[in-house]
Amino acid sequence: MTSVPYERAEPLAGADARPEAIQVVADPLPLGIGAFAMTTFALSISNTNVWGAAASTALALALVFGGGVQLLAGMWEFVRKNTFGATAFASYGAFWISYYVFVRSIAPGIKPASSLAVATGVFLLCWAIFTFYMTIASFRVSGAVAAVFVLLLATFILLTIGAFESSATVTKAGGWVGVGTAAAAWYAATAGVVNETFKKSIVPVLPLSAASPRHAGERPGAPSTTTGRQHAAA
Repeated sequence: MTSVPYERAEPLAGADARPEAIQVVADPLPLGIGAFAMTTFALSISNTNVWGAAASTALALALVFGGGVQLLAGMWEFVRKNTFGATAFASYGAFWISYYVFVRSIAPGIKPASSLAVATGVFLLCWAIFTFYMTIASFRVSGAVAAVFVLLLATFILLTIGAFESSATVTKAGGWVGVGTAAAAWYAATAGVVNETFKKSIVPVLPLSAASPRHAGERPGAPSTTTGRQHAAA
């Protein structure tokens, strides 16, 4: 058994992170997960019927911030060789873009209402399945991210049931869980930007992986500029 310095727990670091990598781009986590959080909140608060008009806000965010910007964050995660972050951001960016296309271009032409319910249910079910296996992987990342994915999975399950059953009650419940998902994602985004800016762990994320990547530009073997805590590595 050997030990490696624990540098900084990136909430979306993932188990595939390499401590010796020299990062050439800034951490895209705060941008990507922040985009996810904001768009999720807008749609979820609409589903709760607290602010029904927020659905229009969610649609605008879905195309630009939750969709386009989050997709870009996923591409930057590829550059950082972070498979989990790249898969999550690129996929959920695509989710929001496809949601925009579905609502604006597809759904209005589906008749009767029962067929629309099935189409919506299948759309949500597909993303629930994707979120299920991403949730499994999230338990190798951090407690902050695992919380986001557990809540997101519950949200998709409730919204899928609500769509297939045309149940406003279940959809509303999914909306409230979605608000919790957005809150958890905002927490992870806060941790990402605050910890990166201060170069030390200020907002805890409960890292679950044995190693975390170094700060952007830090040389392999250089002294840690963050915490002195160490994790055992085989």
